[in-house]
Amino acid sequence: MSDEPLKILKTVFGYHEFRGQQQEIIEGLIAGQDALVLMPTGGGKSLCYQIPALVKDGVGIVISPLIALMQDQVDALKQLGIRAAFLNSALSAQEARQVEEQLQNNELDLLYIAPERLAISTTLDFLKSLKIALFAIDEAHCVSQWGHDFRVDYLNLSILHKQFPDIPRIALTATADERTRLEIRQRLQLENAPLYISGFDRPNIRYTIVQKETGKEKQQMLDFIRKHHEGEVGIVYCLSRKKVDAVAEWLNEKGIKALPYHAGLSTDVRQKNQQQFLMQEGIVIVATIAFGMGIDKPNVRFVAHLDLPKSVEAYYQETGRAGRDGLPSNAWMAYGLSDIVILKKWIAQSEADEVHKQLENYKLDSMLALCEQVHCRRQTLLQYFGETLEQPCGNCDCCVNPPKTWDGTIAAQQALSCIFRTGQRFGVSYLIDVLQGVQNERIRGNQHDQVSTFGIGKELDETQWHSVFRQLVARNLVMVDFENYNILKLAPASRPVLKGEEKLLFRYDIRPEKRARTRRIETRQTKLVDDVRTRFWNVLRDKRRDLALAQNVPPYTIFHDATLMAMMETKPKTLAQFAGLSGVGEHKLHQYGEDFLKIIGIFSILENDNLSTQEMSVALFKMGLSVEQIAEYRQLQPSTIFMHLADGILKDNLSLNSVILLPQNELEDIQAAIQALPPEMGNSLKPVFEQFEEKYSYEILRCVRAAMRKT
Repeated sequence: MSDEPLKILKTVFGYHEFRGQQQEIIEGLIAGQDALVLMPTGGGKSLCYQIPALVKDGVGIVISPLIALMQDQVDALKQLGIRAAFLNSALSAQEARQVEEQLQNNELDLLYIAPERLAISTTLDFLKSLKIALFAIDEAHCVSQWGHDFRVDYLNLSILHKQFPDIPRIALTATADERTRLEIRQRLQLENAPLYISGFDRPNIRYTIVQKETGKEKQQMLDFIRKHHEGEVGIVYCLSRKKVDAVAEWLNEKGIKALPYHAGLSTDVRQKNQQQFLMQEGIVIVATIAFGMGIDKPNVRFVAHLDLPKSVEAYYQETGRAGRDGLPSNAWMAYGLSDIVILKKWIAQSEADEVHKQLENYKLDSMLALCEQVHCRRQTLLQYFGETLEQPCGNCDCCVNPPKTWDGTIAAQQALSCIFRTGQRFGVSYLIDVLQGVQNERIRGNQHDQVSTFGIGKELDETQWHSVFRQLVARNLVMVDFENYNILKLAPASRPVLKGEEKLLFRYDIRPEKRARTRRIETRQTKLVDDVRTRFWNVLRDKRRDLALAQNVPPYTIFHDATLMAMMETKPKTLAQFAGLSGVGEHKLHQYGEDFLKIIGIFSILENDNLSTQEMSVALFKMGLSVEQIAEYRQLQPSTIFMHLADGILKDNLSLNSVILLPQNELEDIQAAIQALPPEMGNSLKPVFEQFEEKYSYEILRCVRAAMRKT
């Protein structure tokens, strides 16, 4: 392999080495080979086709379903100095012609195009007239009719193989089980393409799944956000549009800036909310599964699910939108029996054939197994995709706070027997009342206070019984009759349990504890250090935001959070050192290097414990900051800064003329007045202040006196 791809990686993208299988994929594509790539979100999929497109002659054509995000994808590439554009229905006829002219003049490196355009014969004819380097099919799982993101336009993409047989194609996705991989190969005619699987593990994401407290799941989520992610970017997923609207409104009432996103909103509102989410910091988007695919915002710190996803694939895809920058992030979910009932009902009442329904039930059962897991969740998650994690991850709730299990055989027998004794005609709440021996008119009217299971379950409270029934449904020991008010019926698999032939272990549902707030014991010095670090971070982010606003691009296209953090840690002093930061290519170095180096220089001084307070102000002044700016950075009064500068003049670290801008004759008048003071008033400046009728401030007078006294 030539050194050109590595050179592009360093100079354009600002990374110093390839990760995982990137190099092998890039080499193959440059050599003209096809590829099918499975790589986790944040793993660097896009580099696998962007670098070959820059190396090879011609333009790289990227097929993407994400019309609403193409502008942002192109803007991000332009920030790197890459010549990129897009063609989709959002462009006017004139704008589309301009892009076509750029293509004809070989002025583009990458073109993003919507899949539906390839169904138009004129588009194909136009592409045939171009020098094309490669085709990249992004979000390739959309071709799978068994998948959760199926797009009918993707079925037409096999035309690329027929019409452009000599141009390499690369299909990429972040998630695909064995069946989906096979379907991608067949439908895109990539049967002979090498398969690259870079692993599904996202070690920076902590997985947490909690049981819903009836009617309190919103508060559970709010407690999670406030404890771990106050003021940070996040995504909250709900199953229904109605719930999305309600949760977004509720979060705003609680002081969390939240925006809704679902297909029921107008296109303008969806676009506006999506742009706000991309362009601003600290926004939480509440959405259905209609939101998220292709969202490149790298600093999403958490993804929360208030409803159970339909499959492990959907869960992995949605949680994978957190922590694309590799920094610690959270995937939090609350689920309960109602989620299972709703999803099973949807499957049962769908118009799909029985084979499809069986597959959907299998996927849901796999999701439930992940939820009820008592061992490492990451091991279970990766195992679903055929990957083995030898040791528990140490970064999921089951590893951090291992759940306890209990022998639920007797409780299960009591619950199953109660379903049977009451005629398999009632729902969970009624059955729990019977088990707990509740005397009410309905139970007496049905004579269920006479059955053998009446009152035998008083050892467990209502919440614990809900947990038992949820786990029985999750294990397919109990069926829900969706056509008949969600009543519970015994499944054939329950027979061995009822007969005592099978033992059941249930997980204890961990109940949230009210924790008293612990006061952090800190010295004045640690408080000052933390305050300076916080301001350092905020000033870097503010600079990034201002640069982004000036260009109308999302802030993360300037620099990722991880790059800003690297600036804080390494504090580069020169452009050469700044170029060594991950994520800083040549284009960004020349565009933004000086701006950020100035901020880094300021805070390098503010964090220097070896400088006295006077020396700190003098050093900042020498950097070109005004007295007012120094006062703002140091959170001191301007008069105090002038005293520090006077000390610098006295010690010959500053010249008087650099601090005080007065004509020479006025300076000489002030010096004469100070010299004329009687010895007993040598330290008093009040007479001089009054002599000039308060024309010169005490700050000016102190600096002049310091210059007269310096040795």
